[in-house]
Amino acid sequence: MPFFIEVILPLALPKPFTYAINEAEYGFIKKGMRVAVPFGRNKIYTGLVIDLHQTPPQLYQAKEIHQILDDFPIVTEIQLKHWEWIASYYMCSIGDVYKSAMPSGYLLESETIITSKKDFSINDTQLSDEEYLVYEALQTQSALKIQEVAAILNKKTTLPVINKLIAKNAISLQEEINEKYKPKTIRYIRMQPEFLQEDNLSGLMEILSRAQKQREAVMYYFQLQAREKKPIAVKHFMEASGATAAVVKSLVDKDIFEEYHLEEDRVQFEKADDSAFGLSPKQQEAFDGIKDSFEEFQVTLLHGITSSGKTEIYIKLIEEFINSGKQVLYLLPEIALTTQLVVRLTAYFGNQVAVFHSKYSNNERIETWQHVLEDSEKARVIIGARSALFLPFKDLGLIVIDEEHEQTFKQQDPAPRYHARDAAIVLAGMFDAKVLLGSATPGIETYYNAIGGKYGYVELKERYGNVMPPEIVLVDLKDKYKRKRMTGHFSDTLNEAIAEALSEGRQVILFQNRRGFSPWVECMTCGHVPQCPQCDVSLTYYKFKNQLRCHYCGYSIANPTHCHQCHSTDLSTKGFGTEQIEMELKELFPTKNVWRMDQDTTRGKFGYEKIIDAFKNKEIDILVGTQMLAKGLHFDNVSLVGILNADNMLYQPDFRAFERAFQMMVQVAGRAGRKDVRGKVLIQTYNPLHNIIQQVTDNDYPAMYKEQVYERHNFKYPPFYRLIRLTLRQRDYEKLKDGALWVYNVLSQNLNMPVLGPEEPAISRIRNEYIRTIMIKLPQGNSLGGTKKAIRKILDSFDAVPQYKSIKITVNVDPY
Repeated sequence: MPFFIEVILPLALPKPFTYAINEAEYGFIKKGMRVAVPFGRNKIYTGLVIDLHQTPPQLYQAKEIHQILDDFPIVTEIQLKHWEWIASYYMCSIGDVYKSAMPSGYLLESETIITSKKDFSINDTQLSDEEYLVYEALQTQSALKIQEVAAILNKKTTLPVINKLIAKNAISLQEEINEKYKPKTIRYIRMQPEFLQEDNLSGLMEILSRAQKQREAVMYYFQLQAREKKPIAVKHFMEASGATAAVVKSLVDKDIFEEYHLEEDRVQFEKADDSAFGLSPKQQEAFDGIKDSFEEFQVTLLHGITSSGKTEIYIKLIEEFINSGKQVLYLLPEIALTTQLVVRLTAYFGNQVAVFHSKYSNNERIETWQHVLEDSEKARVIIGARSALFLPFKDLGLIVIDEEHEQTFKQQDPAPRYHARDAAIVLAGMFDAKVLLGSATPGIETYYNAIGGKYGYVELKERYGNVMPPEIVLVDLKDKYKRKRMTGHFSDTLNEAIAEALSEGRQVILFQNRRGFSPWVECMTCGHVPQCPQCDVSLTYYKFKNQLRCHYCGYSIANPTHCHQCHSTDLSTKGFGTEQIEMELKELFPTKNVWRMDQDTTRGKFGYEKIIDAFKNKEIDILVGTQMLAKGLHFDNVSLVGILNADNMLYQPDFRAFERAFQMMVQVAGRAGRKDVRGKVLIQTYNPLHNIIQQVTDNDYPAMYKEQVYERHNFKYPPFYRLIRLTLRQRDYEKLKDGALWVYNVLSQNLNMPVLGPEEPAISRIRNEYIRTIMIKLPQGNSLGGTKKAIRKILDSFDAVPQYKSIKITVNVDPY
């Protein structure tokens, strides 16, 4: 009787693929194990087994698997169930979820290996120069990889040459799959047992009588062993004794030392002795309130103002859960935040903390994955950005989602376009675990659920240590420009406040949510603005690199010396970004150390750590940054925060613009005066009487909530309606226009709910593809599953229309 397995591949396939296996493999393979399977033309992929059965596929002949890659499952049953929910809710394939969830070190693809045929004779066949180069290389080595052939021929396209050699029967191809992950091993040495006996010591010294350096190394080994009483690493031994690698090798060759290797974790943490702390009365009250809320609710919102000490409450809560043997997941919106938090949590919990995010290497992420899978003591608390949600938890007890309102919890591209907060709540339900959402400015949907009785609600209104909330001062830019009281983009009020803070030995944070020097360059003669040839955006000017760059596709050109349209040399930069602010500050405060923190300065693995550590150690006086600075970072010595232009946050083409602007400004303001001295926040704006800016000044979240909820109810937006956005892309403008209209008409006729569009978004062309969007609004109470099935059916029909086949459609559920 034949045996079969269902395998998901890291490809956007609508369904798993079926493969044939033999009886022995059927007895060994389990759900959650990886197998190497052939797919397409000569390609081998890593698939994940999700089912075993004896029913052959109806529409195709099942191929046999290539090999089994694991000895035991590396993905749990609950993970697979959670992935299926994500694929279903966010309308993507489970292959997309699998690809996004697994560390890429686990996702292997085969490499094409080229070998020469033994029966081939060069005398009988005429080879071209390029073919001969490949043939000659195969005479000196047994096999070549595709990239090695490319290096030999010094060209990227090697397929035509390889195909000609195959046609001439000179070479053969085969696919090979290699494991990428290699455990880190440390080389140790120990003395051979016979030389450790006192009787043999004199004999040992005699052997080494003529080798003075080896004799000294052996004597030092005895001292080191007596002192440290633990295995001795070769590196440590060489550094401590001054012995060279040649001396150690000679002692190993003489069978005096024995060499051995031990596996070691790439990331290890030390516990600090002075990490203990107590909660203040208000924190204790909130802590007890959360525990009481967990008795009744699975999810609880902790609404604590900035600097109220939410992290200390999280730590005490985490301690209770890990003492009861549970695993805890701590989700953060930005990698920049994990940097500070890891220091605080490892000081308290030591090596029970594991970290998982995209700045870690493949090998480091696989090690964390294995620790979580084994329910190891080294991974009781997992800190990470949204991808940590996919780890193979065994006994999850608590999920803490800090800064739950942050938009970075939502993945936009590629699929799955999931929201980590919502997916975490579903995952917690599968483990019967608790979820704590923490924020000073909760998302409107979360607050709506909390005051509506769906979630528990705990408030913390007092700053830790009774520190006063910062004083917020509004600066009217219209008035300042009119009175000529501006220096560059700094009003005299902000200038004086910075000078005063610096003279007191304090630090300053300045916020401008736009990177680069200026958003565009304009010709003052004809008004021409250089545009990206592939996208519908102007090019951003970077002064440091003296180039114009597109933030959407990466296209860049040298900064022009004259206008491309009218050849005038009268060019001017418009608007300003973090790079320009940094330069102006260096001119205004030449003796002070100014630093910038944005996407351009934090690209490396330790980019965040370097800047945050330098600022914490007071090596930086003024830190300029984008929204990275707004999220939960804690600096004791910051007394002044400046928001350089509040208006560009308010006027965005998005129904959440006002909510986001309020959250951003309150969060940035919260970085000021977190210890001892009352902080000051200066907000520069052209519209100081705007409702949102007034609400930020009063820190009045309820007023902002009431106003926004009223608007949302009137215009059919969340939390009263759910949104599904369809984005259509095509290089041909007319074809896209027709296709988008077809989809809109069919959706309008078949769905009994509001369908908006098709419309051109603010940026209507990216990477030479035109864009149209259609928005579907689902009223609360409507069947979500039924609506999604109807939409999927319509999209499948659209895909079957020949002239629209080339139009790409992406579906984004809850696109906010």
